Amino acid sequence: MRSVPTILHLDMDAFYASVEQAAKPSLRGKPVIVGGIGPRGVVATASYEARRFGVHSAMAMAHARRLCPHAAYLVPRFAVYRDISETVMGLLRELSPLVEPLSLDEAFVDLEAGPHGSLLRTEDSEAVTETARAIAQDLRGDIKAATSLTGSVGLAGSKMLAKIASEEAKPDGLMVIAPGTERELLGPMPVRTLPGVGPATAEHLRRAGMTSVADVAAAGEAELVRLLGKAHGAGLHAMAVGHDDRPVVAEREAKSVSVEDTFEVDLADRGRVREEIDRLSERCVRRLREAGRSGRTVVIKVRRYDFSTLTRSDTLRAPTDDPAVVREIAQRLMEQVDTTGGVRLLGVGVSGLADFTQEDLFAQAAADAALEAAAPQAAAGAGEAGGSEQGTDGHGGEAGPGEPGPGQSEAVPVSRRWLPGQDVRHASLGPGWVQGSGLGRVTVRFEVPGAAPGRVRTFAADDPELEPAPPLPLVG
Repeated sequence: MRSVPTILHLDMDAFYASVEQAAKPSLRGKPVIVGGIGPRGVVATASYEARRFGVHSAMAMAHARRLCPHAAYLVPRFAVYRDISETVMGLLRELSPLVEPLSLDEAFVDLEAGPHGSLLRTEDSEAVTETARAIAQDLRGDIKAATSLTGSVGLAGSKMLAKIASEEAKPDGLMVIAPGTERELLGPMPVRTLPGVGPATAEHLRRAGMTSVADVAAAGEAELVRLLGKAHGAGLHAMAVGHDDRPVVAEREAKSVSVEDTFEVDLADRGRVREEIDRLSERCVRRLREAGRSGRTVVIKVRRYDFSTLTRSDTLRAPTDDPAVVREIAQRLMEQVDTTGGVRLLGVGVSGLADFTQEDLFAQAAADAALEAAAPQAAAGAGEAGGSEQGTDGHGGEAGPGEPGPGQSEAVPVSRRWLPGQDVRHASLGPGWVQGSGLGRVTVRFEVPGAAPGRVRTFAADDPELEPAPPLPLVG
């Protein structure tokens, strides 16, 4: 742990919702909730206006609608969020080569490793603190200028304290934890503030009479080791007294790539389940290739109608990024799962990542499947020769604004599916976004980032002059 606050933590404020408010002027200052809009959807981000009603991330969307029925409920636009994230991370890397992203909107920065390092390694702690503060203030201004969004920044001598500081600074603030004030700050905070303390550990500590960080610090290392084990107990006591020596790591190595979908209606038909496994396999491999990786282990995740969740996996002899291989193995693993009562969630992932592939792995997967099928077929004296090939029927890619997603019907042409928040363009009226749709109609608000709120028009869902459009930049 450092004696000066040279570790910076940036957390963008209500990131997804703030992007939508910046892109859609009519939503400024209003409750905005981004996430899955179906009955089983989950809140990804809620604006601060929506949080006042008790809405928070990871909440069931149905519950959010009850708490805040007048909010704007929008589907996520991940391509937009990723582009803005790249801009923000680029600004952080100008401060230091040691940038540790935690998500699209959050990262640690080691300021001592950057171009200001010589100014931050002097013996004058007050001068170092003021220099770090000035760097953080400039960063917040640069982010605002580049993206029109705000972020909160924490500065401290450790990662744990820097993250706590940024949380305390929200929204749109800056907090510096001065050396020597760590225990005073931490003491009254709840035990869940400490890294590694989840609901189970917090309940275990509560039963032992510890509800605050000060309680944990006062209990002593020996008592925590007795309660939680040597590694967890010792580490927790160190955190409670403000000690955290974890370094900022520039590259966090991804251990796996995966995708999953929750369905609005439980899937009971095996044919539909196979189609969804094919579709998820294609999406997973696309992400794998975008990352320039391959993997040895294929994993499926299944959550059944009763919320029981299980996984199945199979490991290859060498890594692959072949969609046919991943699809073949995922289907074979799925055959091992009983889906009689229905499936509410499916996922496909690849782990054991590497930077190279082996081209003949599909032959291996097919041969393995043939061997497994040969024994029962020989015993029965007849059977299907290798089974029927499962086509994608339009499900071979990720559902976008004009494509059907999981649990959606095929009654409406796929080019006419309008989702709330989707970017569109009208031949005469220009760019806008979908406010809502249904009963063969679609309502669009025509406005652009940085302008005044725009006007609203309603069209037939199949209006030939209205079409999906790429998003507009937030700045410029």
